[in-house]
Amino acid sequence: MRRIAIAVVASTMSLSLAGCGVLGASENSSSATPTRSDELTVGVLMPEETNTRYADFDYPIIKKKVAELTQNKGTTEYANADGEARTQNTQMQKMIDDKVDVILLDAVDSKEIATLVQKAKDAKIPVIAYDRLAQGPIDGYVSFDNELVGEVQGRTLVEAITNVEPSDKIVMMNGSPTDPNAGQFKAGALSELNGRVTVAKSYDTDKWSPDVAQASMTKAIDALGVANIAGVYSANDAMAGGIIKALKAAGVTDADLPPITGQDAELAAVQRIISGEQFMSVYKPYPGEAEAAAEAAVAKVQGRDLQFDALTRDKVDSPTNKNIPAKLVPVVALTKDNIKTTVIADGIYKVSDICTAKFKAACQALRLI
Repeated sequence: MRRIAIAVVASTMSLSLAGCGVLGASENSSSATPTRSDELTVGVLMPEETNTRYADFDYPIIKKKVAELTQNKGTTEYANADGEARTQNTQMQKMIDDKVDVILLDAVDSKEIATLVQKAKDAKIPVIAYDRLAQGPIDGYVSFDNELVGEVQGRTLVEAITNVEPSDKIVMMNGSPTDPNAGQFKAGALSELNGRVTVAKSYDTDKWSPDVAQASMTKAIDALGVANIAGVYSANDAMAGGIIKALKAAGVTDADLPPITGQDAELAAVQRIISGEQFMSVYKPYPGEAEAAAEAAVAKVQGRDLQFDALTRDKVDSPTNKNIPAKLVPVVALTKDNIKTTVIADGIYKVSDICTAKFKAACQALRLI
């Protein structure tokens, strides 16, 4: 089913985004009979600022959708923890004290936040886990299929290695150990890598830090020799940037960089893909995820059960709770071959955003301009 989903989404992105709502929540907000008015407040807690997607895409889309669903009567309260679990705990406590109506939580540390999730529950404030599955009594979960993300990264990396053999060495740069998604990305990637290449070095990366990734890559280069690295699995784009810096510091030219993966389709990563520095990223259609989360939040406050679109409905388990209603949005492998039909076609970036003077020649070669 995962392999089918990735093939379908790559060619029908607009359909997948159109079908990403909480369609079974009880029609829509205008036709439902809410137990609460449209004058509601959605608290939005994002985990870190290293990845630009949260401020650039996720939150603006959520804010806009909440306004649309509530006839501009609903508001959002936003906070970003900048990678610090204690900061997020304080931010969530403030939202509880402020008596927001519902919280969308993208946890820095999925385990540590559980106490605050219980406090919200005790205060009768629903909590919907967003992007990362938090522990504690959450009411729903909206994210992407994280193992599929890893599978797409691993499969694409193997396919990018010329005449690949099981003895070919790769370096794995995994995400933060406090982020449950990182383990799922890793598991998905290993399902594609094991037996097809050799994972010579593997690192976890505290707070998804590009600087930590750069330092770890330097260690891998020292241990393996730069000429013996056939590819690099990077769990996200920000870390890929640090990995590339380490390789270049070791004397690798742009033309000789090994294939490097990523995730999140950050603008800098898209430009690196165009120029050939980074082989791929994983494009996750943020409008689908963010709009579904906003719809779920409003539906929950207005007294409707979370009943996601039957095509994407699922149940997930956390270490503390079972059978959590969930929506898992499919993803797309982003390479230079499909930039026009993904991030440009979906309005994530304009051609002018990508094709700045530095990348003009590369864009012309790909017929983007």
